[in-house]
Amino acid sequence: MKVCSIVGTRPNFVKLAPLSRSLREGGNKEIIIHTGQHYDEMMSDTFFKNMHIPTPDYNLGVKEITHSSQIGNMMIRMEPILKSISPDIVIVYGDTNSTLAGAISASKLHIPLIHIEAGCRSYDMRMPEESNRVMVDHISDTLYAPTHLCQKILEFEHVYGDIEFFGDVMVDSLHDTLSLTSDMTPIKQKYVLLTVHRESNTNSIHNIREILDALNNYDYQVIFPVHPRTNKLIQQYNLKDKYKNIIFIDPMSYTTMIYYIKHASIIITDSGGVQKEAYLLNVPCITLRDTTEWVETLEYGWNQLIPVITKENILNTLYNLKKPSVTLNIFGNIGVCDRIVDSLMEKYKR
Repeated sequence: MKVCSIVGTRPNFVKLAPLSRSLREGGNKEIIIHTGQHYDEMMSDTFFKNMHIPTPDYNLGVKEITHSSQIGNMMIRMEPILKSISPDIVIVYGDTNSTLAGAISASKLHIPLIHIEAGCRSYDMRMPEESNRVMVDHISDTLYAPTHLCQKILEFEHVYGDIEFFGDVMVDSLHDTLSLTSDMTPIKQKYVLLTVHRESNTNSIHNIREILDALNNYDYQVIFPVHPRTNKLIQQYNLKDKYKNIIFIDPMSYTTMIYYIKHASIIITDSGGVQKEAYLLNVPCITLRDTTEWVETLEYGWNQLIPVITKENILNTLYNLKKPSVTLNIFGNIGVCDRIVDSLMEKYKR
């Protein structure tokens, strides 16, 4: 089976890594197209090296511009490649602009389209990721739901493609990554791990200041790997010197990030993937949004939303946070990628 995987961002790479390994171990030929959406070394090149992902066969070099022009440019550059390689299937991951561009391109060329992480919904159309995932789900031929709730959502929406549930590929990715952290230096101090990258926060100096003001006054030190988009705002307003309780660092490799999530006392984030990783590692999470696509993580208090970003709301949530004693296995068991590959080969192998 000839497979084309289309990726472009850090969350795509994390999902690609274990599935690419399973595809190749199963004797399939995989061609990777990197759109270039994340082009910073720590957001792209380091991930491929760190997670042992094969070097992309194509890099489209479409960097961060407006959503519409980015998606359009990706499609223009992608179409002739797909025509020339003529894959049996195209696989897209998650909900990024690269995902939507790849999905539309495959659909227009009548190449069977596979969506990994299908059926997630926050029902917040202000998020570009939400419109992306809805559109991709409704043009995909096979949809792999990461949870039973996602499966039910797809059934409720009557998508035309086949719906499958084998669990979340992140379970495999996390398992593989944890095995690489055993020799890392132990972290003895208690700390909060902060990540901020969504436009709703990075386009608002009010939100950034409220977040940093709150955490600068919290009991634990805060480690803040700064996304390139967030860093632009922080530099513009010269914020780093003001917050002595916050350690501003460059983006981490995925292995290092997982190690820091695992050993954190609390996670504060606006990332969908980090919410999921915190849940899988049994670390309480506070999400700097008023919605989440991982609503199951809210059960028992493992994840809590901050609908309005203010210093008071963040500190109140932090001081009232208690680590739950009950968790549910909502994302499945190790071996998700092998099960997905078996399913794909049964459906599409010539």
